[in-house]
Amino acid sequence: MPDAAVVDLVVVGGGINGAGIARDAAGRGLSVILCEKDDLAEGTSSRSGKLVHGGLRYLEYYEFRLVREALIEREVLLRNASHIIWPMRFVLPHSPDDRPAWLVRLGLFLYDHLGGRKRLPGTRTLDLRRDPEGAPILDTYSKGFEYSDCWVDDARLVVLNAVDAARHGAEVLTRTACTSLRRENGAWAVEFTDRATGERRQARARCIVNAAGPWVNDIVGRVAGRNSRRNVRLVKGSHIIVPKFWDGDHAYLVQNNDKRVIFINPYQGDKALIGTTDIAYEGRPEEVTADESEISYLLAAVNRYFKEKLRREDVLETFSGVRPLFDDGKGNPSAVTRDYSFDLDEADGAPMLNIYGGKITTFRELSEHAIERIAKVFPQMKPAWTGNAPLPGGDIENADFVQFAEDMRAAYPWMPRPFIYRLGRLYGTIARDIIGSATSMDGLGRDFGGGLTESEARYLVAREWALTAEDILYRRTKQALQMTARERAEFTRWFDDHIAVARAA
Repeated sequence: MPDAAVVDLVVVGGGINGAGIARDAAGRGLSVILCEKDDLAEGTSSRSGKLVHGGLRYLEYYEFRLVREALIEREVLLRNASHIIWPMRFVLPHSPDDRPAWLVRLGLFLYDHLGGRKRLPGTRTLDLRRDPEGAPILDTYSKGFEYSDCWVDDARLVVLNAVDAARHGAEVLTRTACTSLRRENGAWAVEFTDRATGERRQARARCIVNAAGPWVNDIVGRVAGRNSRRNVRLVKGSHIIVPKFWDGDHAYLVQNNDKRVIFINPYQGDKALIGTTDIAYEGRPEEVTADESEISYLLAAVNRYFKEKLRREDVLETFSGVRPLFDDGKGNPSAVTRDYSFDLDEADGAPMLNIYGGKITTFRELSEHAIERIAKVFPQMKPAWTGNAPLPGGDIENADFVQFAEDMRAAYPWMPRPFIYRLGRLYGTIARDIIGSATSMDGLGRDFGGGLTESEARYLVAREWALTAEDILYRRTKQALQMTARERAEFTRWFDDHIAVARAA
C-alpha cells in the first residue's frame, strides 16, 4: 500500500456540491483530495431537470430567502459559465382551474425583482390565441405568461468544477470509494479503495467534508462510525425524453391537476425533456428508475395542455434521480425544502462537515458557506474567490457565447456551423485544445456519429477522467441521444479496443 498522503481536506462525493467545495477549497490554497465512488456526476447531479433557476414554485411555500439567493446565483453562474449555461424563456399557460391569474402574476413579479435581475428579460403576458408561443396549446387556454430562467448542462457543470479544482492542485479520484474514516491524534485517517482494481491507499486529513448526497448518512454511520443530528429525505424525480413537438427555442411550464408544475424543455436540439415527479423514495439510490405510473403522470400533464397528444411509444428514454433533501419534517415531498443544512462534528479536534440538501443553482454559494464553516481550522486560508471566477472554458468576452461562436467559425472556417456550436457549448474556449493543430475535419480523427470525434474522446480521457465509453456518451457529452444504437456500439468497441487496452498496458 502506498504511503499515506497528508492533506488539509478530503471531500467525499463527486457530485455538484463535492466538486464545488473541492474547487473552492483548492483555490484558497488548501491541499485537497476529492473522491467519488463512481464517475463524476453519475448520481443525482446528472439526472436533474437541467435548469439554473430561482424556483418559482418555492414562493408558494414562502421560501423567499431561498428563491432570492438562487436568483442571485443564477446571475453569477450565467456570467461565469455562459458556454454551458444560457437563458431560456418559459411559457406558462394559465389554467383558471388551478391558481388564479392574479396570484401567478404576483409570483412572477416577485420572481423578477427578488434577485436583482440584470441579464435576463422580465415577464410578459401572452395572448395564447394570437402569440406564436400559444400555437401548440389547446384553445381552452387563452392567457399565458412568459418569464426567464436558465438552462444548464448539469454533468458538465460538475466536471468543470472538478477540472478547476485539479488546476488549483486538488487530486481527483474517480471510481474510488472512501471505505474508512477514523479519528487519530487530532486528524483523520482515511482509506480509499479503487473499485476497479481493489487497490487501497491511505491519507491523513485535517478535515473531512461529506458531500455524498443520497449516501451522506452512509458515510457518517457505516464509514466513519458516527451519528448525525440531521436526516436526509430521499425524493425521486423522474423525467422522460420525447421528440420535440413545437417550434421555437422556448420552454413550457404547466400546472398539473395536483398543482405540481411540470417543465417541458427543448433538449439536444430535436427532443424535449419533460419532468419532474416528486415521490418519497426508500430504495437504494443506485437502483432508482422511472416507473410506469410516473411516465403516465408526465404524459397526462402534457396532454392536458397541448393539441398534439403524446403516447407511451413517443417516450425515447427515461431517467430518474434521487434528491438528497434535508428532512425538515414536511410530509409532502414537494413541500420539503430545497435549502441546505450543515452538520459540523468537531469531536477530538478533527472536524467532519456533513452536507444535507441543496440544489444545482446554489452549489457555488453552498460551497463557499461550507468552507467558511471550517475556516477556523485553516487560518492561513485565502478569502472567497469563486464569485467572479469563470469556470474552465467560460472566459468568454462579455459572456457573449454567440459572438464567441462566430469568432470560432472565423478562426476555423472548415468546421460546419453546427459542429462549432456543439463544441463551443460543451467546452467554451477549451474547444481550441481539442481542435489542436487540425486544419480539416479529417484532422480530428474518426467521427463516431453526431459530431463526436476521436480527438474529443481522447481529450476527455486525458483531461476529464473519462474511463468508460458511457462516461463520454451519457455524461461528458450526452451524444448518446444523437447517435444510433449501431454508432454507440461502434464507439464503445473503439473505446475498449484503443483506450481501455492502452490504459491497462
